[in-house]
Amino acid sequence: MTAPAFLPVILAGGSGERFWPLSRKHRPKQFLTLDETGRSLLQATSDRLGRLSGSPEQVMVVTGTEYRTQVLEQLPDMPIEHLIVEPVARDTAPAVLYAALRVAQENPQAVMGVFPADHRITDVLAFERVVRRAIEVAEITGGLVTLGVTPTFPATGYGYIQRGEQLLGGELPAFRVSRFTEKPDAETAQRFLADGRYTWNSGMFIWQVQAILSAFERHQPDMYARLSAAVRGSPRQVRAVFPELQKISIDYAILEKSDQVVVIPAEFGWDDLGDWNALERLLKGEGQNVAVGRHVGLDTDGAILYTTGGDGLIATIGLEDVVVVRTDEVTLVVRKDRTQDIKKVVQQLKSHPELERFA
Repeated sequence: MTAPAFLPVILAGGSGERFWPLSRKHRPKQFLTLDETGRSLLQATSDRLGRLSGSPEQVMVVTGTEYRTQVLEQLPDMPIEHLIVEPVARDTAPAVLYAALRVAQENPQAVMGVFPADHRITDVLAFERVVRRAIEVAEITGGLVTLGVTPTFPATGYGYIQRGEQLLGGELPAFRVSRFTEKPDAETAQRFLADGRYTWNSGMFIWQVQAILSAFERHQPDMYARLSAAVRGSPRQVRAVFPELQKISIDYAILEKSDQVVVIPAEFGWDDLGDWNALERLLKGEGQNVAVGRHVGLDTDGAILYTTGGDGLIATIGLEDVVVVRTDEVTLVVRKDRTQDIKKVVQQLKSHPELERFA
């Protein structure tokens, strides 16, 4: 049977360190269920993309060797040949290239989508309209299309995209990308928000598979030559080559170098759930505090509280703007404005053999 024109790929190899200690090395964020649906972030992503591609069997997943079993458990309908296992993690550029080479083997004329596994989207119908529009734009322009999320506050933890000339009109117009800015300071983020020409970089991309392969051949010729030869060869060759590839993101490797990048500004209830502060946006709890599990507070305001298991309790007195997370093994207490530093704690744990099991 001929593969459909649109083949979505989910990137599910991340470690989710900023959601530690709920997200751990053995079970990172994408495998967790954070809302009332009962579906993990990975499963919810696959559900959305399965509808767009026509079948959940058409969805591909890129992940690490340590997560292979969990992906197969959570996505039992996915054919084993659609599970793309990276021998080692080398950031998103090698992962995307590896996936593109595999997509091209299945259908060299396909439009390929790239989607992180750990994002939340509340307006699924709007998301589907935007992705279908992005597929059209990729086919019409031959460009590398990114979904730009209309910013609602001056976020400093997201990348920004400045749009340039309009290429296509309509209900969802498409613009050439002028530049990318990674995680600006607060003043710059406020200026971007007021400017009106900037969108958040969602990390979701749609392109003809031949267009992204050509971009790799032009901008990352060594990576392209070595990995494409290995994929044509054997899995053993891929395992040998992959650790030697440059560790670099798709943004730095391709998108910031190419003059063929296109952005579609849109809104579809997107949140990348980057750290514990996202729990406020996710749950929209009543009052000043957001709590999952039992919490008793005295003079506690603006707190995010999370406890695993039905028998646990968090009690707080005189705290403001903090995150408290209680699991079976670890308790985290951090100011809300320091959640980006959780990764540093995880790195410290990994550097101490006696503490590594807590990472």
